Amino acid sequence: MNRHIIAFTLCSALAAAGASADAPDLSKVNGSLTAEAGKTYGSIDTVNGSITVEEKAVTRSVETVNGSITIEALARVGTVSTVNGKIILRNGVSAKNVETVNGSIVGVSNLRIEKGVEAVNGSIEIGAGSLVGGNVETVNGGITLHSMKVSGNVETVNGNITLGEKTVVAGHLKVNKPTGWGMSWGKPKIPRIVLGPNSQVMGDLIFEREVELYVHTSAKYGRIRYEESGVGKFEAVKPIVFSGKQPDFK
Repeated sequence: MNRHIIAFTLCSALAAAGASADAPDLSKVNGSLTAEAGKTYGSIDTVNGSITVEEKAVTRSVETVNGSITIEALARVGTVSTVNGKIILRNGVSAKNVETVNGSIVGVSNLRIEKGVEAVNGSIEIGAGSLVGGNVETVNGGITLHSMKVSGNVETVNGNITLGEKTVVAGHLKVNKPTGWGMSWGKPKIPRIVLGPNSQVMGDLIFEREVELYVHTSAKYGRIRYEESGVGKFEAVKPIVFSGKQPDFK
């Protein structure tokens, strides 16, 4: 699988997703908004309220500050963004990029995300049959990917990463060292990295901090690299190999 092929497939799938220039906008400061099923909109935004995009609706962007966002099945949207809220993407949703600061992102299945998926203080879970054209990233939250493909990197600082069965990452899998506001007080949590059955990371496994690494016997990946913080020295990290559906965590 080539990342450029994935990106081309995504761009083709999303080419028709843009709303026309004369499509109506939905906007308010306080209160929730709903894009009705099958209709086309421009931008949809609120400050204090949730947003729902119903089945097969089309919209250029969906943005709120304090509220959740739900995109129903087969809807086509551009940017999906909230600061304090959860984002839910139902089956077959197409989007340009998806991001939240304080909240989780749940993608049910068969998503087509042109660019990236990002959460700061929240987890990301994406279901089977999905394609992400850019990176999947968190700072303080786990990442779980089920039988899907990522064209870019999968990265975290303090979260666990699980690549489910047959998941393919065209870039690197990376755990970054905590810096600035990504640091936590007390004893640091050690991220747990799991490469499931028949999963593949076409790039390297890059660790800038201590991790627990579990690798299925059928998983494939490039080099395992450990970079000591502030030194830039690489050392081998020995994975814990397992053969069942899930590791026996110690």
